[in-house]
Amino acid sequence: MKPRILLLGKNGQVGRELNGILGDTSELLARGREELDLTQPDCVRKAVREFRPHIIVNAAAYTAVDKAENEEPLAKSINMDAPRVMAEEAKQIGAALIHYSTDYVFDGAKGSPYDEGDAANPLSAYGRTKLAGEDAIREIGGRFLIFRTEWVYATRGRNFLLTILRLATEREELRIVSDQTGAPTWSREIAAATSRIVADEWQRDGSEKFLASRGGTYHMTAAGQTSWFQFASAIVEHVRGCSHRPAWLTAAIGDKPVIARRILPIETKDFPTPARRPAYSVLSNALLEQKFGVKLPDWRIQLKTALALQAGR
Repeated sequence: MKPRILLLGKNGQVGRELNGILGDTSELLARGREELDLTQPDCVRKAVREFRPHIIVNAAAYTAVDKAENEEPLAKSINMDAPRVMAEEAKQIGAALIHYSTDYVFDGAKGSPYDEGDAANPLSAYGRTKLAGEDAIREIGGRFLIFRTEWVYATRGRNFLLTILRLATEREELRIVSDQTGAPTWSREIAAATSRIVADEWQRDGSEKFLASRGGTYHMTAAGQTSWFQFASAIVEHVRGCSHRPAWLTAAIGDKPVIARRILPIETKDFPTPARRPAYSVLSNALLEQKFGVKLPDWRIQLKTALALQAGR
């Protein structure tokens, strides 16, 4: 029997990839913002009660990190209140919940990769609301997986990769923050790893015991680490040397040539933003590999694969 999966956030970076992958192995109902308003708890309850999924996958989130400083109540309604309702409804019908969180629950002071058990201390409204969502799910209990990821990018939408590609066709000089360290993670790798875990756990345990023994909080990011400056440099270097642009890249920047000739490192203080970011937010993926046998590729490999992709979802 295939699992019934309710996917929320189908048009987001991770959600779009999940929508393309999970549909092959499940009875999938995917909903986006235009179909299901996560700020309305009754809409969430109705969707769950009508479809009665075995698994709820929540790939929706309020992710405008800087805007959240002035819109914390809205961010809270999407990042905390909605996941709480999902957890309540999942527990009520005996379903499991898979939810995505962020490295921004940490303050970056540790200086070495964060483990799942390290104390959280978010620096921003976004981080606070995402941590509150995690806490709400854990408080409700039931069967759940929380995957913390970081520096997510995709070949569509709004993200650092596409911003750098656009700027590289508009400016000869780019100034990029070099004193923040993380692990850029391609949305397709997150979706693929999630799908593999769902398939393996479902095959072994079925609906009754799905995630009963290995649920909890796990980190799911690219291997390795880098800075925004180094990430931007790698993006521009690859595209500049690309003899043939894949379709998604042409859709993103057209036929414009890359004119960026200099990429200069700057400090965070030279690029002030409304929200504070952790200086070091690399996450350890050791527990994910230990429990599920899943390890995402190094960030350089992920970037190279994404940039060579001939067709984006």
